[in-house]
Amino acid sequence: MNKKLVFAVAVIFALGLVFGAASDKAYAKEYKIGYVDLVKVFDQYKKTKDSEAALTNKGKAKEAERKVMVDEIRKLKDEQALLSEKAKAEKQTVIDNKVKVLQDYDRKVQDELLKERNDLLGNIMKDIEGVVSAYSKEAGYDLVLNSRTLLYGADQYDITEEVLKRLNK
Repeated sequence: MNKKLVFAVAVIFALGLVFGAASDKAYAKEYKIGYVDLVKVFDQYKKTKDSEAALTNKGKAKEAERKVMVDEIRKLKDEQALLSEKAKAEKQTVIDNKVKVLQDYDRKVQDELLKERNDLLGNIMKDIEGVVSAYSKEAGYDLVLNSRTLLYGADQYDITEEVLKRLNK
């Protein structure tokens, strides 16, 4: 009786191996994988360079406005030195108000430029992701990774240049 039981278990085990191996082969699929150097794409994207230039110009314009305010405060401080004590105190109130306006201006400009920069970066990343996605579907890729997450990737899987070419059309 024990021999029949051992034989039955062995047969079931062997059948499991045979059918298990056959099912693994039936489900085996070869995947097409690629990767993109997003830092390179971002840096070499024409829209990124244009956005950076626009923000720089806007920052310079705001800096010129700020300089006018600072010069006005310096002028008031120079005038204050020549006044009587009572007039100095009154002038100091005016100076303090101008300094507060300058600080508020600095904070407002910094917040505006940061928000605008973040909006531009978000739009640029959407553009990049859209092109990567469209190209990947068109070329039949199953998986596309960011090169920063890879420890190694052969050059043949790098689709960075194709993405850049499509972005900068």
